[in-house]
Amino acid sequence: MLTATTDHGVSPRIARPASSPGASRNWWRDAVVYQVYVRSFLDSTGDGIGDLAGVRAGLPYLRKLGVDGIWLSPVYPSPQHDHGYDVADYLDVDPVYGDLEEFDRLVAAAHRLGLKVVLDIVPNHCSSEHPWFRAALAEGPGGPHRALFHFADGRGAEGEMPPNNWRAMFGGPAWSRVTEPGGEPGQWYLHLFTPEQPDLNWRDPAVAEHFDHVLRFWLDRGVDGFRVDVAAGLFKHPELPDSPDPEADERTRDSVNPLAWNQPEVHGVWRRWRALCDEYAERDGLDRLLVGEVSVPTAREHAKYVRPDELHQAFFFHLLGAPWDADTFRGVIEEALRDIAGTGSTVTWVLNNHDQVRTVTRYAGEGSGPGNPGLGAARARAAALLMLALPGAAYVYQGEELGLPEVVDLPDEVLTDPIFRRTGSRSRIRDGCRVPLPWSGHASPFGFSSGAEEARPWLPQPEWFAEHATDRALADTRSFWHLYRDGLQLRRDLPQLGEGTLRWLEAPPEVLAFERGDGLVCAVNFGTSPVPAPVPGTPLLASGQCPDGTLPGSTAAWWVTDPAPR
Repeated sequence: MLTATTDHGVSPRIARPASSPGASRNWWRDAVVYQVYVRSFLDSTGDGIGDLAGVRAGLPYLRKLGVDGIWLSPVYPSPQHDHGYDVADYLDVDPVYGDLEEFDRLVAAAHRLGLKVVLDIVPNHCSSEHPWFRAALAEGPGGPHRALFHFADGRGAEGEMPPNNWRAMFGGPAWSRVTEPGGEPGQWYLHLFTPEQPDLNWRDPAVAEHFDHVLRFWLDRGVDGFRVDVAAGLFKHPELPDSPDPEADERTRDSVNPLAWNQPEVHGVWRRWRALCDEYAERDGLDRLLVGEVSVPTAREHAKYVRPDELHQAFFFHLLGAPWDADTFRGVIEEALRDIAGTGSTVTWVLNNHDQVRTVTRYAGEGSGPGNPGLGAARARAAALLMLALPGAAYVYQGEELGLPEVVDLPDEVLTDPIFRRTGSRSRIRDGCRVPLPWSGHASPFGFSSGAEEARPWLPQPEWFAEHATDRALADTRSFWHLYRDGLQLRRDLPQLGEGTLRWLEAPPEVLAFERGDGLVCAVNFGTSPVPAPVPGTPLLASGQCPDGTLPGSTAAWWVTDPAPR
């Protein structure tokens, strides 16, 4: 049998407090989960990089905010060519983040506070430093480890051309040529992201068997589920023919290649993983969540991944990508509720994540010339209340609750995103939303790093981060933080919110209004001029100043017309 990694022994089974809040088979259906980008959350050692002990120290803050759980970005050993999404060992923790004992302490602490822990898992590709890939290079063509990846002979008289025309998501060809053990130019291997991230061949049974072991290893350590990276990938067309996409060029992501994405065989993996997670749930009555990063063109395709025997949920990115427009938002919401909720799953809403420009900046430039930060912030606040009022689950990206804008002026020399390294273009770089969080004070590192004052965060923080520091946000009842906290508290307290029905109400142009359950009304004014409020009286919660009878522009509000008894 092929060996993937060093043997780390038997994982301990972590005891769970039976009275944990949200301890049920259906906790995920209307949960709000906080995405922790570990490198940028909180640094406990003073090396400028966030770590697991820092996450553990921040758990009371997240519990106070009111989320139901956390999603951790990858913390596995990795050379960090793509900040952990290039995994060298799926059964350990990178020393920069801590160790397995610290991971166990984090899980136990989260469970004591009633918080779920969802771990990022990366099954589409691994690191070029993974033992499997190193063995594949060492053994040459035809070796058993090469079958675990997509190795192929090149085209041309000397095999000097890639096997097909596929492009990588991060720029450049999706193929790299290796030097064989004898020193001669040899085969090519497939990597849909960077050359340091070779794609695994899921048609080889050893890959599926290994990931069964990986899932059990972390489930036995107490995690409550997995966020599945590149969940529409894994399987490629077995003949690896040329892509029919004529628009892909050297600077763009080949994300529409139907030969590399959304192959029908991938659904067998999710049925296998769902059965494994259900096995654990049957033991103690607690669902282990599978939430997928599913990038497909339509909600109907998306829905296939969340059928009752596959993933529990999949991020619905169409809202994240929607322009600030009432008709567009309504169309996206209707499509999701029709196609996804119809499977028996719930929609998983998201407005921000570690790959996208933050909403405060994204919304600032739409219809406002070069950009209006104040307008962007108002729209981001309104969008947050809209998302929290929708049926289903929601994910909040760290710093979203602080109203952090994108850092758009990072110097070229500090950028770490492989997209920039491979294309030379700043248009799609993701460093700007990954700058370490500001916690306190008036100068960098803003409480992010403990220890020496001269400790520098791994990405530089701008001076204006002081305006968004957590200590300032907690002290200001008008801040983003209090808006999120109040919205999350009402989701817990009001039976109309969370999972349930949505009914659209008549509203003026540029306004969306809907009723949740019996008597909870949410309205959002996408325009710039005030309109009459759909409900008389003072709102229960509003994203901005909202006088009785009026809904100002770029504002959302909630009203309860007939509070249900509790």
